[in-house]
Amino acid sequence: MKLLARYLAREIYFSIGLVLAALLMLFALLDLINQLNEMGRGDYRLSYVMLFVLLTLPGHIYELFPVAVLIGAIFALVQLAASSELTVYRASGVSLRQMIVTLLGIGAPLLVLCFIFGEFIAPPSEKLAQQIKLKAQNAQVNIKEFRSGVWVKDEGSFINVRNVLHDTSLLNVSIYQFDTNYQLQSITAAGRATYQREGFWQLEEVRRTLFSEQGTTVDAQPLAEWRTSLNPDILNVLMVVPEQMSAWNLYQYIQHLADNKQKTVRYDIALWNKLVYPFAVLVMLLLALPFSSYQRREGGIGGKIFVGVVLGLSFHFIGRLFANLGTLNEWPAVFSATAMSWIFLSLALILLWRAERR
Repeated sequence: MKLLARYLAREIYFSIGLVLAALLMLFALLDLINQLNEMGRGDYRLSYVMLFVLLTLPGHIYELFPVAVLIGAIFALVQLAASSELTVYRASGVSLRQMIVTLLGIGAPLLVLCFIFGEFIAPPSEKLAQQIKLKAQNAQVNIKEFRSGVWVKDEGSFINVRNVLHDTSLLNVSIYQFDTNYQLQSITAAGRATYQREGFWQLEEVRRTLFSEQGTTVDAQPLAEWRTSLNPDILNVLMVVPEQMSAWNLYQYIQHLADNKQKTVRYDIALWNKLVYPFAVLVMLLLALPFSSYQRREGGIGGKIFVGVVLGLSFHFIGRLFANLGTLNEWPAVFSATAMSWIFLSLALILLWRAERR
């Protein structure tokens, strides 16, 4: 049994590796074409373009992992069925339950690998890619949430940031301080803000306007210290989309938004997706198992692999659609993040039941 499981694992891992490599080449080519349109801005040359594409590959590996597992597992299982190896395997007394347990055991290392890429490799790689690109282009991140920039609430303050540099320092910062009765106390405008340590920023070219019952006073100074819970980890959200952040950074940012009574729907969905997405690998392996009932009149190897490709891409793109619809309609985050996994798990169980009855 262990010998057969190792043989099956070797065949599945090899097929998944081939499929993943093919998908990565396709997506890398699309990224390359897209980045060539931006080549020439500042010092953004071909070498930087290639480096950017290379650094975005871990993110694609994470996104495409369940798709590659489904297509690769179908390819391996159908090939084994076509050569009657799986038939001999089942005829030797291996039950459907044992096959499922074997596949889940094969999928466990893949699940861990998917989690590692999503949590520890892809987020810093994506962040580095964006920083290198911005630095090469001598560019700033122009905030587009509103024409006036991005607005952040921090306790009794409302903060407006117009631009973020590649090193997460801020340009054109305005801080509106209110008292407990929501009366405006002061407006602080700074040309630049640089992070110093936890809870402290240094403001440059500072102009502070104070409002009181006696009137308005204006104070200008070259440097000032700014105490706030805003930190570079939170500002990373402005450079990397939530779906490409780590679960820990998402959790921190959600806490920040919740503390300031702001909507967290998009980030809740991204966090739940981070937690459950690796388990989609196991669902895909279960879904691939019914395809091992090889019959030429049902389309043969090519037909089943084509169905696997369609199912895999549907999981990828419709899953994104669910997340976007969940954000727009404020659906429960758990539902938006897990809907496609539950649908595919139900489909896998139905197909397994149908194949076993036959």
